[in-house]
Amino acid sequence: MKQSTQNVSRLLHRRQMRVSDTVQSVPPSGIRRFFDLANELEDVISLGVGEPDFVTPWHIRESCIHALEQGHTSYTSNQGLPELREEIAGTFRRDHSLHYDPNEEILITTGVSEGIDLAMRAILNRGDEVIISEPCYVSYVPTVIFAGGVPVTVATSIENDFKVTAERIEEKITEKTRAIMINYPNNPTGATMGKKDLEEIADVATEYDLIVISDEIYDKLTYDGKHTCFSSLNGMITNTVLFNGFSKSHAMTGLRVGYALGSSDIIGAMTKIHQYSMLCAPSTSQIAAIDALRNGRAEMERMVREYDRRRHLIINGFNKIGLDCFWGKGAFYAFPSIAGTGMTADEFAERLMLEKRVAVVPGNVFGDSGAGFLRCSYAASRDDIKEALARIGEFVESTDDGIA
Repeated sequence: MKQSTQNVSRLLHRRQMRVSDTVQSVPPSGIRRFFDLANELEDVISLGVGEPDFVTPWHIRESCIHALEQGHTSYTSNQGLPELREEIAGTFRRDHSLHYDPNEEILITTGVSEGIDLAMRAILNRGDEVIISEPCYVSYVPTVIFAGGVPVTVATSIENDFKVTAERIEEKITEKTRAIMINYPNNPTGATMGKKDLEEIADVATEYDLIVISDEIYDKLTYDGKHTCFSSLNGMITNTVLFNGFSKSHAMTGLRVGYALGSSDIIGAMTKIHQYSMLCAPSTSQIAAIDALRNGRAEMERMVREYDRRRHLIINGFNKIGLDCFWGKGAFYAFPSIAGTGMTADEFAERLMLEKRVAVVPGNVFGDSGAGFLRCSYAASRDDIKEALARIGEFVESTDDGIA
Protein backbone atom coordinates (compact mmCIF):
# COMPACT_ATOMS: atom_id res chain seq x y z
CA MET A 1 0.00 0.00 0.00
CA LYS A 2 1.31 3.41 -0.90
CA GLN A 3 2.01 5.75 1.96
CA SER A 4 -0.07 8.90 2.15
CA THR A 5 1.50 12.20 1.15
CA GLN A 6 1.35 13.30 4.78
CA ASN A 7 3.25 10.22 5.97
CA VAL A 8 5.88 10.62 3.26
CA SER A 9 6.34 14.27 4.21
CA ARG A 10 6.74 13.32 7.87
CA LEU A 11 9.28 10.62 6.97
CA LEU A 12 11.34 13.03 4.86
CA HIS A 13 11.30 15.59 7.66
CA ARG A 14 12.58 12.99 10.14
CA ARG A 15 15.40 12.04 7.80
CA GLN A 16 16.44 15.66 7.46
CA MET A 17 16.48 16.16 11.23
CA ARG A 18 19.31 13.75 11.98
CA VAL A 19 20.54 15.51 15.11
CA SER A 20 18.52 15.36 18.31
CA ASP A 21 16.50 18.37 19.40
CA THR A 22 18.37 18.37 22.71
CA VAL A 23 21.79 18.69 21.09
CA GLN A 24 20.55 21.28 18.62
CA SER A 25 19.23 23.40 21.49
CA VAL A 26 22.69 23.78 23.05
CA PRO A 27 24.98 26.37 21.39
CA PRO A 28 28.68 25.65 20.76
CA SER A 29 31.18 26.74 23.39
CA GLY A 30 31.62 30.51 23.41
CA ILE A 31 35.20 30.07 24.61
CA ARG A 32 36.19 27.96 21.62
CA ARG A 33 34.69 30.48 19.20
CA PHE A 34 37.21 33.12 20.26
CA PHE A 35 40.02 30.56 20.50
CA ASP A 36 39.40 29.49 16.88
CA LEU A 37 39.25 33.12 15.74
CA ALA A 38 42.57 33.86 17.47
CA ASN A 39 44.19 30.95 15.64
CA GLU A 40 43.25 32.52 12.31
CA LEU A 41 45.07 35.79 13.05
CA GLU A 42 48.73 36.69 13.49
CA ASP A 43 50.38 38.42 16.45
CA VAL A 44 47.53 37.56 18.82
CA ILE A 45 48.12 37.65 22.57
CA SER A 46 45.65 35.20 24.07
CA LEU A 47 44.12 35.79 27.47
CA GLY A 48 41.27 33.54 26.39
CA VAL A 49 41.72 29.85 27.08
CA GLY A 50 42.14 28.73 30.70
CA GLU A 51 45.29 26.71 30.22
CA PRO A 52 48.60 27.09 32.08
CA ASP A 53 51.40 28.53 29.97
CA PHE A 54 53.84 26.41 31.96
CA VAL A 55 55.10 23.19 30.43
CA THR A 56 54.26 20.12 32.50
CA PRO A 57 57.18 19.72 34.97
CA TRP A 58 59.98 17.56 33.63
CA HIS A 59 59.78 14.81 36.24
CA ILE A 60 56.11 14.27 35.33
CA ARG A 61 56.88 14.17 31.61
CA GLU A 62 59.77 11.80 32.31
CA SER A 63 57.40 9.43 34.11
CA CYS A 64 55.27 9.33 30.94
CA ILE A 65 58.31 8.60 28.80
CA HIS A 66 59.48 5.86 31.15
CA ALA A 67 55.99 4.33 31.21
CA LEU A 68 55.98 4.18 27.41
CA GLU A 69 59.47 2.66 27.36
CA GLN A 70 58.30 0.00 29.81
CA GLY A 71 55.29 -0.78 27.64
CA HIS A 72 52.59 0.50 30.02
CA THR A 73 50.15 1.23 27.20
CA SER A 74 47.25 -1.13 27.95
CA TYR A 75 43.88 -0.53 29.56
CA THR A 76 43.74 0.06 33.27
CA SER A 77 40.92 -0.83 35.62
CA ASN A 78 37.76 1.12 34.79
CA GLN A 79 38.16 2.85 38.14
CA GLY A 80 41.76 3.78 37.36
CA LEU A 81 45.10 2.50 38.55
CA PRO A 82 44.91 1.26 42.15
CA GLU A 83 48.17 3.05 42.97
CA LEU A 84 46.72 6.38 41.83
CA ARG A 85 43.54 5.89 43.82
CA GLU A 86 45.62 5.05 46.89
CA GLU A 87 47.68 8.22 46.42
CA ILE A 88 44.54 10.34 46.10
CA ALA A 89 43.03 8.74 49.20
CA GLY A 90 46.25 9.43 51.10
CA THR A 91 46.34 13.06 49.93
CA PHE A 92 42.82 13.74 51.19
CA ARG A 93 43.53 11.93 54.43
CA ARG A 94 46.57 14.12 55.08
CA ASP A 95 45.24 17.45 53.77
CA HIS A 96 41.58 17.31 54.83
CA SER A 97 41.24 14.43 57.34
CA LEU A 98 38.85 12.75 54.89
CA HIS A 99 38.74 8.98 54.53
CA TYR A 100 37.75 7.66 51.11
CA ASP A 101 37.86 3.97 50.23
CA PRO A 102 40.08 3.82 47.12
CA ASN A 103 38.28 0.69 45.95
CA GLU A 104 34.71 2.01 46.07
CA GLU A 105 34.70 5.78 46.53
CA ILE A 106 37.26 7.09 44.01
CA LEU A 107 36.98 7.11 40.21
CA ILE A 108 39.70 8.31 37.83
CA THR A 109 38.16 10.20 34.91
CA THR A 110 39.36 11.66 31.64
CA GLY A 111 39.51 15.15 33.07
CA VAL A 112 37.00 16.76 35.40
CA SER A 113 34.68 17.57 32.49
CA GLU A 114 34.04 13.89 31.86
CA GLY A 115 33.52 13.33 35.57
CA ILE A 116 30.81 15.98 35.84
CA ASP A 117 29.07 14.54 32.79
CA LEU A 118 29.13 11.10 34.42
CA ALA A 119 27.74 12.48 37.66
CA MET A 120 24.82 14.18 35.93
CA ARG A 121 23.91 11.01 34.05
CA ALA A 122 24.31 8.93 37.20
CA ILE A 123 22.04 10.96 39.50
CA LEU A 124 19.43 12.62 37.29
CA ASN A 125 16.08 11.34 36.11
CA ARG A 126 14.36 13.24 33.31
CA GLY A 127 13.05 16.55 34.59
CA ASP A 128 15.18 16.66 37.75
CA GLU A 129 16.54 20.11 38.51
CA VAL A 130 20.11 21.13 39.30
CA ILE A 131 20.79 24.52 40.89
CA ILE A 132 23.90 26.16 39.40
CA SER A 133 25.47 29.44 40.49
CA GLU A 134 26.30 31.91 37.73
CA PRO A 135 28.59 32.96 36.12
CA CYS A 136 29.72 29.36 35.65
CA TYR A 137 31.98 27.24 33.49
CA VAL A 138 30.45 26.72 30.06
CA SER A 139 29.97 22.94 30.35
CA TYR A 140 27.80 22.86 33.49
CA VAL A 141 24.46 23.77 31.96
CA PRO A 142 24.89 21.55 28.86
CA THR A 143 25.84 18.47 30.91
CA VAL A 144 22.62 18.82 32.90
CA ILE A 145 20.59 19.19 29.70
CA PHE A 146 22.29 16.25 27.97
CA ALA A 147 21.43 14.09 31.00
CA GLY A 148 17.74 15.02 30.72
CA GLY A 149 17.84 17.41 33.65
CA VAL A 150 16.81 21.03 34.00
CA PRO A 151 19.43 23.62 34.93
CA VAL A 152 18.23 26.29 37.36
CA THR A 153 20.68 29.17 37.59
CA VAL A 154 21.28 31.48 40.53
CA ALA A 155 22.84 34.82 39.63
CA THR A 156 25.72 36.25 41.62
CA SER A 157 27.12 39.76 41.29
CA ILE A 158 30.18 41.82 41.99
CA GLU A 159 28.28 43.50 44.84
CA ASN A 160 28.54 40.27 46.86
CA ASP A 161 31.95 39.23 45.47
CA PHE A 162 30.30 36.75 43.07
CA LYS A 163 29.47 34.41 45.96
CA VAL A 164 26.35 32.29 45.85
CA THR A 165 24.48 32.31 49.14
CA ALA A 166 22.47 29.63 50.88
CA GLU A 167 19.49 31.97 50.93
CA ARG A 168 19.50 32.42 47.14
CA ILE A 169 19.87 28.67 46.64
CA GLU A 170 16.97 27.92 48.96
CA GLU A 171 14.73 30.30 46.98
CA LYS A 172 15.26 28.10 43.89
CA ILE A 173 14.51 24.73 45.50
CA THR A 174 11.41 22.87 44.31
CA GLU A 175 10.16 19.32 44.67
CA LYS A 176 12.13 18.50 41.50
CA THR A 177 15.48 19.76 42.80
CA ARG A 178 18.04 16.98 42.89
CA ALA A 179 21.42 18.66 43.29
CA ILE A 180 23.38 21.86 43.82
CA MET A 181 26.45 22.50 41.67
CA ILE A 182 29.18 24.82 42.94
CA ASN A 183 32.68 25.72 41.75
CA TYR A 184 35.25 27.52 43.86
CA PRO A 185 37.69 29.05 43.22
CA ASN A 186 35.42 30.01 40.37
CA ASN A 187 35.84 29.95 36.63
CA PRO A 188 35.33 32.65 35.25
CA THR A 189 35.37 35.16 38.13
CA GLY A 190 38.20 33.97 40.37
CA ALA A 191 35.86 34.24 43.35
CA THR A 192 36.11 31.75 46.18
CA MET A 193 34.04 30.84 49.23
CA GLY A 194 34.76 31.01 52.94
CA LYS A 195 34.03 28.17 55.34
CA LYS A 196 31.01 29.92 56.89
CA ASP A 197 29.41 30.49 53.46
CA LEU A 198 29.92 26.84 52.58
CA GLU A 199 28.55 25.60 55.91
CA GLU A 200 25.32 27.51 55.27
CA ILE A 201 25.00 25.87 51.84
CA ALA A 202 25.70 22.49 53.45
CA ASP A 203 22.88 23.10 55.93
CA VAL A 204 20.45 23.76 53.07
CA ALA A 205 21.61 20.67 51.19
CA THR A 206 21.13 18.54 54.30
CA GLU A 207 17.69 19.98 55.09
CA TYR A 208 16.38 19.23 51.59
CA ASP A 209 18.39 16.02 51.06
CA LEU A 210 20.25 17.35 48.03
CA ILE A 211 23.48 16.13 46.46
CA VAL A 212 26.24 18.72 46.18
CA ILE A 213 28.42 18.59 43.07
CA SER A 214 31.58 20.45 44.06
CA ASP A 215 34.13 21.27 41.35
CA GLU A 216 37.34 22.16 43.17
CA ILE A 217 39.79 21.86 40.27
CA TYR A 218 41.35 25.23 41.22
CA ASP A 219 41.69 24.48 44.96
CA LYS A 220 45.50 24.74 44.94
CA LEU A 221 45.26 28.13 43.22
CA THR A 222 43.92 29.90 46.31
CA TYR A 223 45.87 33.07 47.08
CA ASP A 224 44.03 34.81 49.93
CA GLY A 225 42.90 32.62 52.81
CA LYS A 226 42.66 28.85 52.92
CA HIS A 227 40.61 26.59 50.67
CA THR A 228 37.87 24.63 52.46
CA CYS A 229 37.03 21.27 50.91
CA PHE A 230 33.24 20.92 50.80
CA SER A 231 33.33 17.23 51.72
CA SER A 232 35.13 18.11 54.96
CA LEU A 233 32.10 20.00 56.29
CA ASN A 234 30.06 18.26 58.96
CA GLY A 235 28.07 15.36 57.49
CA MET A 236 28.79 16.25 53.84
CA ILE A 237 31.22 13.51 52.84
CA THR A 238 28.34 11.16 51.94
CA ASN A 239 26.25 13.83 50.17
CA THR A 240 29.01 15.44 48.10
CA VAL A 241 30.51 14.37 44.80
CA LEU A 242 33.87 16.13 44.80
CA PHE A 243 35.86 16.74 41.63
CA ASN A 244 39.50 17.60 41.21
CA GLY A 245 42.39 16.86 38.89
CA PHE A 246 45.83 17.78 37.63
CA SER A 247 45.21 20.10 34.67
CA LYS A 248 45.50 23.42 36.48
CA SER A 249 47.63 22.70 39.55
CA HIS A 250 50.28 20.65 37.71
CA ALA A 251 49.96 22.06 34.14
CA MET A 252 48.74 18.71 32.81
CA THR A 253 45.78 19.83 30.65
CA GLY A 254 46.56 17.61 27.66
CA LEU A 255 47.16 14.51 29.77
CA ARG A 256 43.46 14.48 30.74
CA VAL A 257 43.35 13.08 34.26
CA GLY A 258 40.69 14.02 36.80
CA TYR A 259 39.01 12.22 39.64
CA ALA A 260 35.74 12.02 41.51
CA LEU A 261 35.28 11.29 45.21
CA GLY A 262 31.94 10.32 46.67
CA SER A 263 29.75 7.68 48.23
CA SER A 264 30.03 4.17 46.82
CA ASP A 265 26.54 4.16 45.27
CA ILE A 266 27.13 7.28 43.17
CA ILE A 267 30.74 6.44 42.30
CA GLY A 268 29.59 2.94 41.35
CA ALA A 269 26.91 4.35 39.03
CA MET A 270 29.40 6.74 37.47
CA THR A 271 31.86 3.90 36.96
CA LYS A 272 29.18 1.87 35.18
CA ILE A 273 28.64 4.67 32.64
CA HIS A 274 32.39 5.29 32.38
CA GLN A 275 33.11 1.64 31.55
CA TYR A 276 30.64 1.70 28.66
CA SER A 277 31.77 5.06 27.26
CA MET A 278 35.34 6.09 28.09
CA LEU A 279 36.54 2.77 29.60
CA CYS A 280 39.53 4.34 31.39
CA ALA A 281 41.71 7.42 31.51
CA PRO A 282 44.99 7.13 29.54
CA SER A 283 47.34 4.73 31.31
CA THR A 284 50.52 6.78 30.86
CA SER A 285 48.72 9.89 32.11
CA GLN A 286 47.61 8.06 35.24
CA ILE A 287 51.22 7.06 35.92
CA ALA A 288 52.20 10.71 35.47
CA ALA A 289 49.50 11.71 37.97
CA ILE A 290 50.99 9.36 40.57
CA ASP A 291 54.33 11.10 40.14
CA ALA A 292 52.63 14.53 40.37
CA LEU A 293 51.13 13.62 43.76
CA ARG A 294 54.31 12.09 45.11
CA ASN A 295 56.88 14.57 43.82
CA GLY A 296 55.10 17.59 42.36
CA ARG A 297 54.38 19.87 45.33
CA ALA A 298 57.45 22.12 44.96
CA GLU A 299 56.86 22.79 41.25
CA MET A 300 53.16 23.33 41.88
CA GLU A 301 53.85 25.88 44.62
CA ARG A 302 56.33 27.69 42.36
CA MET A 303 53.69 28.02 39.64
CA VAL A 304 51.08 29.24 42.14
CA ARG A 305 53.44 31.96 43.41
CA GLU A 306 53.96 33.14 39.84
CA TYR A 307 50.21 33.18 39.15
CA ASP A 308 49.76 35.35 42.21
CA ARG A 309 52.31 37.87 40.92
CA ARG A 310 50.48 37.94 37.59
CA ARG A 311 47.16 38.37 39.40
CA HIS A 312 48.34 41.62 40.93
CA LEU A 313 49.84 42.76 37.63
CA ILE A 314 46.72 42.25 35.54
CA ILE A 315 44.10 43.43 38.04
CA ASN A 316 46.06 46.58 38.88
CA GLY A 317 46.57 47.09 35.15
CA PHE A 318 42.86 46.92 34.36
CA ASN A 319 42.04 49.32 37.18
CA LYS A 320 44.61 51.83 35.87
CA ILE A 321 43.05 51.62 32.40
CA GLY A 322 39.70 52.43 33.95
CA LEU A 323 38.14 48.99 33.61
CA ASP A 324 37.07 48.21 37.17
CA CYS A 325 38.30 44.71 37.92
CA PHE A 326 37.07 42.28 40.53
CA TRP A 327 39.78 41.11 42.94
CA GLY A 328 39.45 37.36 42.56
CA LYS A 329 41.14 35.33 45.28
CA GLY A 330 41.70 32.14 43.31
CA ALA A 331 42.03 30.38 39.92
CA PHE A 332 43.86 32.37 37.21
CA TYR A 333 41.17 34.68 35.81
CA ALA A 334 40.64 38.42 35.98
CA PHE A 335 37.05 39.59 35.50
CA PRO A 336 37.04 43.28 34.53
CA SER A 337 33.87 45.26 33.85
CA ILE A 338 33.53 46.99 30.48
CA ALA A 339 30.15 48.53 31.31
CA GLY A 340 31.62 52.04 31.19
CA THR A 341 32.63 51.68 27.55
CA GLY A 342 29.06 51.51 26.31
CA MET A 343 29.83 48.29 24.43
CA THR A 344 28.51 44.81 25.04
CA ALA A 345 31.07 42.22 26.06
CA ASP A 346 30.70 40.49 22.68
CA GLU A 347 31.31 43.73 20.79
CA PHE A 348 34.28 44.67 22.98
CA ALA A 349 35.91 41.23 22.65
CA GLU A 350 35.44 41.04 18.87
CA ARG A 351 36.73 44.54 18.21
CA LEU A 352 39.66 44.04 20.59
CA MET A 353 40.61 40.87 18.72
CA LEU A 354 40.36 42.39 15.26
CA GLU A 355 41.80 45.82 16.02
CA LYS A 356 44.42 45.07 18.67
CA ARG A 357 45.00 41.32 18.40
CA VAL A 358 44.17 40.50 22.03
CA ALA A 359 41.92 37.50 22.71
CA VAL A 360 39.59 37.60 25.71
CA VAL A 361 36.25 35.91 26.40
CA PRO A 362 33.01 37.88 26.85
CA GLY A 363 31.54 37.21 30.27
CA ASN A 364 28.05 36.48 28.98
CA VAL A 365 29.16 33.10 27.60
CA PHE A 366 29.29 32.03 31.27
CA GLY A 367 25.67 33.05 31.85
CA ASP A 368 23.56 36.18 31.88
CA SER A 369 25.12 37.46 35.09
CA GLY A 370 28.48 37.61 33.29
CA ALA A 371 27.17 40.24 30.86
CA GLY A 372 29.24 43.41 30.91
CA PHE A 373 32.43 41.62 31.96
CA LEU A 374 35.38 39.93 30.28
CA ARG A 375 37.19 36.79 31.37
CA CYS A 376 40.92 37.30 30.99
CA SER A 377 43.24 34.44 31.84
CA TYR A 378 46.53 35.39 33.46
CA ALA A 379 47.97 31.98 32.71
CA ALA A 380 50.25 33.86 30.34
CA SER A 381 53.73 35.32 30.74
CA ARG A 382 54.15 38.65 32.49
CA ASP A 383 55.54 40.15 29.26
CA ASP A 384 52.43 39.04 27.36
CA ILE A 385 50.17 40.40 30.10
CA LYS A 386 51.96 43.79 30.02
CA GLU A 387 51.68 43.99 26.22
CA ALA A 388 48.04 42.90 26.30
CA LEU A 389 47.24 45.59 28.87
CA ALA A 390 48.98 48.23 26.72
CA ARG A 391 46.93 47.20 23.69
CA ILE A 392 43.69 47.14 25.68
CA GLY A 393 44.47 50.61 27.03
CA GLU A 394 45.04 51.89 23.49
CA PHE A 395 41.80 50.29 22.35
CA VAL A 396 39.77 51.88 25.16
CA GLU A 397 41.33 55.28 24.42
CA SER A 398 40.57 54.91 20.69
CA THR A 399 36.84 54.31 21.17
CA ASP A 400 34.60 57.29 20.51
CA ASP A 401 33.75 58.00 24.12
CA GLY A 402 36.51 56.20 26.01
CA ILE A 403 35.13 55.24 29.41
CA ALA A 404 32.03 57.02 30.59
